[in-house]
Amino acid sequence: MNQTKDKGKAAQPVYSMTGFARRMGRVSETLGFTLSLKSVNHRFLDLHLRLPAGAEGLEMQLRRVLKEKLRRGHVEVTLNLERSQKAEAGYDHALVAAYVEAFRAAAKEHGLSGEPDLNVVFRLPGVLLAEARSGEEEMAAVEAAALGEIEALAAALNAMREQEGAALARELRAGMERLRKLVGEAALLRDKVQEAYFERLSQRLKSMLSPRHGDVTGTPGVDGGFDRDRILQEAALIADRSDVEEEVTRLRTHLAHFTGLLDEGGEVGKKLDFLLQEMNREANTLLSKTSGVAGNGTRVTEAGLAMKAEIEKAREQVQNLE
Repeated sequence: MNQTKDKGKAAQPVYSMTGFARRMGRVSETLGFTLSLKSVNHRFLDLHLRLPAGAEGLEMQLRRVLKEKLRRGHVEVTLNLERSQKAEAGYDHALVAAYVEAFRAAAKEHGLSGEPDLNVVFRLPGVLLAEARSGEEEMAAVEAAALGEIEALAAALNAMREQEGAALARELRAGMERLRKLVGEAALLRDKVQEAYFERLSQRLKSMLSPRHGDVTGTPGVDGGFDRDRILQEAALIADRSDVEEEVTRLRTHLAHFTGLLDEGGEVGKKLDFLLQEMNREANTLLSKTSGVAGNGTRVTEAGLAMKAEIEKAREQVQNLE
C-alpha cells in the first residue's frame, strides 16, 4: 500500500533562492506604497527589512509570515512610501514663526548675522501640514495594506524561484548526463589501463628478479637479492590500488542518488552539494590512480579532469538551490 502511495505522489518543485517580486498600492489619494522582496542564496533564511520610520511595529508581523512561506535565502524586504504631488503644501504658521524667532534670538545673543533659511525650516518635523497628517492613522493604514499584500507577494516570489529552480534542475540533469558518459568512458578504459599497469610491472619485475640481482628462488644473493614472493605480493597490491572500479561504482551510485533527489524535489540544495563533494573526492582518487600511466591511462586522466570540471560547475549551480 505504501509503495503504491509513494509512486502516485507528485514530485515537489525545486526552488532557486534567487527571485524578485513587487506589489504597489495606495492608502489614500496622496499616499501610496511599494512593497518588494528580493532574494539571493544563503545557507539559512536571512531576512533583512527596510521599513520607513514609524512602521517598526510591522517588522515582527512580516517576519512571521515570511518564515512560514520561505525556507532559505537572503531576503531583502523593502517598504517605500510615495506621496502624491497633489498633497497640500500648507504649513504650520505658528511653528514656523517660533522657529524663526528662536533663530533670530540665538543670533542676537551670540552676536551673529544671518537670517533663517526657509528650505531648512520646512524640512523640520511637523512644519508641513501634509507631513503632520501622515501620522499614526496613515501609518496604521500602510501597515494593514502591507500585511494584506505580503502573502501574495511571497507567492509571487516563490513562483519566480520555482521557475529559476526548474531551469537550474534542467542544467544539472544535463551536467549529470555528461558526467555519466565520462564515468562510462573511464569504465571502458579500465581493463586497458590495468593491462598497461601489468605490463609496466612485469618489465620492472623481470629486471629486479634477474639472476644478476640475486637468487631468483628468494634466497638473498651475494649482492643482497630480493624476496620473490614479497615482490609479487607488492606488485599485486600496486595493481589493485591502480584499479578504478570502486571509484566508477561509487560515482555511478552518487549520480543515481543525485538525479533521484532532483526527481523528488523539495529542499535538496544541501544534499546535492554533499553528493557533489563526494563525487569530487572519487574523481580525485581516480586521477591519482591513473597518473603516470601512458596511453589509455592518459585518456582516463583526461576523463577525470573533465569530470571535475562538470562537478565544479554543478556545485556552483547547486549553491543557488533551496
